[in-house]
This record gives sequence, C-alpha cells and structure tokens, in this order.
Amino acid sequence: MPPAANGGGNGCGCPAERMCPFVNTTAKTTAAEAVREAEDAFAAKSEAQAADDIPLHRWPPRALYIHIPFCASKCPYCDFNSYVAEGQPVDRYLEALEREMELTARQFPPAPLMSMFVGGGTPTVLSPKQLRRLMEAVRRHFPLERDAEITMEANPGSTDPAKLEALREGGVNRISFGAQSFDDGLLAAIGRDHTARDVAISVREARRAGFGNISIDLMFGLPGQTPQHFADSVEQALDLDLPHYSMYSLKIEENTPFHQLYRRGELRLPDEDAEADMYEHLRRRLAEAGYGQYEISNFARPGFESRHNLTYWRNEPYYGIGAGAHGYVKGRRHVNVKGVEAYIEAASRGLPRLSESRVSAREAMEDFMMVGLRMLTGVRSSDFAAQFGGLRPEDVFGDTLADLAARGLLEPVGPGEGYRLSERGLMLGNVVFGAFVS
Repeated sequence: MPPAANGGGNGCGCPAERMCPFVNTTAKTTAAEAVREAEDAFAAKSEAQAADDIPLHRWPPRALYIHIPFCASKCPYCDFNSYVAEGQPVDRYLEALEREMELTARQFPPAPLMSMFVGGGTPTVLSPKQLRRLMEAVRRHFPLERDAEITMEANPGSTDPAKLEALREGGVNRISFGAQSFDDGLLAAIGRDHTARDVAISVREARRAGFGNISIDLMFGLPGQTPQHFADSVEQALDLDLPHYSMYSLKIEENTPFHQLYRRGELRLPDEDAEADMYEHLRRRLAEAGYGQYEISNFARPGFESRHNLTYWRNEPYYGIGAGAHGYVKGRRHVNVKGVEAYIEAASRGLPRLSESRVSAREAMEDFMMVGLRMLTGVRSSDFAAQFGGLRPEDVFGDTLADLAARGLLEPVGPGEGYRLSERGLMLGNVVFGAFVS
C-alpha cells in the first residue's frame, strides 16, 4: 500500500502502512513505542541537519563549459538554447562571453582546468577569426593543465581547413561531430543539413589537420527508423575507426515541431521493443569491435573516455559560461539568462544569472547517486565519502540500496567499495535513478 496523502489514509498525513500514535485503532502503539518513534524521528532529523551542514565542493572547478548558441539551422527535435546564426550579434556575444569569464574568474579564482567543452548550438558556425578570439579569451582568464582535454562540438560539413587550423592553434584537441545517422533519408527527416558523405569527409579533414581524438554522436528511435537502419549506421560509424562513440535515443521535447507532430499522431516512432533491440545491438557490436562501454550512452577505446563528461557523472563542480549555460560552483547551481540579446545586456551589468540556488547536501547526495550510476563502474564509496564528510552511501541510502540490490537492479562493487547497475538495471536505469529522489 502506498503512503497516504495528507488528509487521507490515517487522516493525519502519516503513511497508512505505519503505526501512527494519533490513530485510535486496535493496533494502536503504546506510549513507549510512540516515544521511541519520536526519538528515532528526532535523531534522523538531527542527522539530516548535520549532513546538510557539510560544505560542498570546497575545491575550485577543474572543468569549464562554454555555450555558443548559434547554429546554421534549427532541427525540429531540438530544444537546446540555440538560434539560427544569420543576423545574430555574434561578435557582441563573444564580448559578453569574455566579460562573464572575467567576472567568474574574479569571483571564483580557478585552478588549472583539466577539461573544457565548447557546445551549442554549433560552435563551428563561428569564423576562424571568431574561434581564435574565443580560445584566446579562455586562456586569458582560465589556466589550463598541459594535457587538458579541450573539446569542440561540430556539425559535419561545418569544419573547413581554416577553421580546423584555428581550433588547433587555440589548443582544441578533441572534436565531437553530431553525425546522428548514416542514412540520408533519416537525416533529412530529422532536419539535419548534412549527409553521410559529409560525416566521412569531416572526419578525414579533421585527421588531416592533426586531430586524433574524434567522437561522433548517433541517434536511435528516430521517425521511421528500423533496427536494420540503425545496424547499418553502426557499421558505417565503425568503418571510420574512431576512438569514441556516443549514442542517444530521440526524446520528444515540448515546444518543438516534433512534439506538435507527435501530439497530432503524425510522427511514426519505433516502439519500445525496437528501441531496446537497437540499444542491445549497439552494445554487442561495439564490444565486439573492442570498445568499452563506460557510461550508459558512451563507448571508447581505453584512454579516450570523455574527461569532461566524467566531471558531470561524478557530480563534481564545473564552470558554466554563456547564454543558458548551467554551472555548479562552491555548492551552488546557476542557470544563465537564455536569449542572446538578454544575455549580452545582463553580462554588461554583472554575472548574467537567470537563477541561482544553494544545493543541500541531501540533494547533492541524490545527484551523486543518480548521475554516478550512469557510469558502468558505478559509484565508489570512497568518492562519496570525499564529497560528503566521510559518510558512506549506505549511511544515507541503506534501505534504497538494499531494495534495488534485492530486485536485481544494482550489484555491489567489491566488499563495501560501491555499487553499479546490473545488466537488468542497465535497461531499467530510470527506475534506479528515480529511487534516489526524496
């Protein structure tokens, strides 16, 4: 029986399946039992308050995200904060970006960064001159480790030799291409303005320019896509012999043209069984090709895992710069103003925040478990303790962990070392993640 809502069940808001000292029933608790329950509740509350006093992330972020909200065209499934570049005040936006970098570095002095990720939009719609300007601004305000991973997102066909040269000169050493599919019909159906041939050409030109760390994204669950379509795309992706692949299922987001088509019943999507078949084929085929799955959606050869994304999955702090960017610094999360002109105006007056909030220790612990379990290595008790004052996951989520393990969704990693998704849990990840939300 689920807990009763306020005003229902026992009439006092208590869970109906528990003994409640305020209910006159034949199973009524004794006065002593009521006192013990009250003491337990007080102790639990005191422990929660103590946990909430744990200072989060005393160390400065070692990762930086920069948002370039411009793209050549807007895809009908995309709800990212992005705008068609034509007619946009790109140079003024870059000025505002540098202003936010300066203010951020002044308020939260950075340590040398281990990773940086420039996303969008499509950052490579910028000109070579603008790309150089962006990278020079970063280096003026944020020190970088000598071997820092510096990633630039790009669309196939958007990286000519001049842009690639500018990226290399700026220190970019990793490119992530949004290929999405190698079926030209499917690419047209989802509004992409490149072809499968463009993907191969872009990868070849990036290698010629000196880039060895290249990743591509593929999507499954696309309108009209069959498991065979997807299997063909996987083979063509593997033919490129890249060190990293990311795979995502299409999500129908509100306020997008695809959502309108979906509501009218005009978007023919694969069913859940077909999507599961695509995902299982992907896992099997990449494993056969020698790639390790290190996260639910990501596969890499050893040493080529995305260091920047690992920051997110380990619930570590990061700077977020740009219109609509999210950041997580000193135990506080922020979201920036989204519109281009609104962001430029806000950055001229100070840090361009849309909202900012303190993250409680309990919320951070929940986040740690939810994002950490996306990694196939799972969550480590030592990492949990390092972030949360020496506590172990069992100290906070003991009942939840025991329940998920009993249901075969989680499995322990060594004796007391941590937890990871089981094979069954991998297919039911949302069930697992949701169990940690209070």
